[in-house]
Amino acid sequence: MKEPLPFDHRPDPLVGESLRRALDPGDAAAFVARVLARAAEARIPSWDAVLARWARPGVAAAVLVALLAGYLVGRATAAPAPRPSVYDALLAPPAHPGEVEIVLASVIGN
Repeated sequence: MKEPLPFDHRPDPLVGESLRRALDPGDAAAFVARVLARAAEARIPSWDAVLARWARPGVAAAVLVALLAGYLVGRATAAPAPRPSVYDALLAPPAHPGEVEIVLASVIGN
């Protein structure tokens, strides 16, 4: 693995000079005129135009999500109930509480 180069906090004179030359407007009036002309070319749409452009895909996505959610909810409610195990059936309270006493009385009475 290569060792990282040491950090030098001082500005680089070569890069600084190149940036000054590239960013120097020269004639300020001509520079301002070029910037304003470019700004007029770059028309930024208004917020309602942006919303109108996104409306159709947004509605389509909402319909798709609603259909998918309805399908998943329908499948979850239509799933058959799990069959109780023997363990659950033995521990569940009886449907008719009096049946237990009748069965016990008939077994004990004989």
